[in-house]
Amino acid sequence: MLFGAGGAGGDGGATGGAGGVGGAGGAGGNAGMLFGDGGAGGDGGFGASKGGTGGAGGTAGMVYGAGGGGGAGGAGGGSGTSGDGGAGGAGGKAGLIGQGGDGGAGGNTTGTVAGKGGTGGKGGDAMQIGNGGNGGNAGTGKSPGTAGAGGTGGALLGENGMPGLAP
Repeated sequence: MLFGAGGAGGDGGATGGAGGVGGAGGAGGNAGMLFGDGGAGGDGGFGASKGGTGGAGGTAGMVYGAGGGGGAGGAGGGSGTSGDGGAGGAGGKAGLIGQGGDGGAGGNTTGTVAGKGGTGGKGGDAMQIGNGGNGGNAGTGKSPGTAGAGGTGGALLGENGMPGLAP
C-alpha cells in the first residue's frame, strides 16, 4: 500500500475488418502511496480504420518515484484504406522527487487513400525535483500527426520535457 511499483498495462488487441478500431492499451498501474514508479501504459492495437489508443502511464508514489511511460498508439490503415494511427498515451506524473513519464508515440498509418498519423502523448509533469517527461513523437501517414508536448519540470529543480518530433 505504501511502497512498490505499479504494474504495466496490457496491450490492446488488433481488429481485422475494414471498419475495425484497434483495442486500447491498458493504463499503467499507480505506485504505492509514498514510494515507487508508475507502471508503463500498454500499446494500442492495430485497426484498419483507426489504431487503438495507447494507455496512460501510472502515477508515481507521492514522495519519490518516476511516472510511467505512456503506451504507443496502434498502427492504422493498410493498402486501399484511409485508416488513422492511434494516439499515444500520456506519461504519468512523478512524485515530489522524480521524473515525469514520457508520452507514447502516435501510431503510424499505411492508408493509401487517406489517413492521419496518431498524436503523440503529452509528457508527464514533475512536481518539485525532476524533469518533465518528453512528449511522444507524431505518427506518420498521408498527413502527419501532431507531436506531444513535454511535461512541466519540477518547481524547485528540473527542466521541462522536450516536445515530440513531427515528421
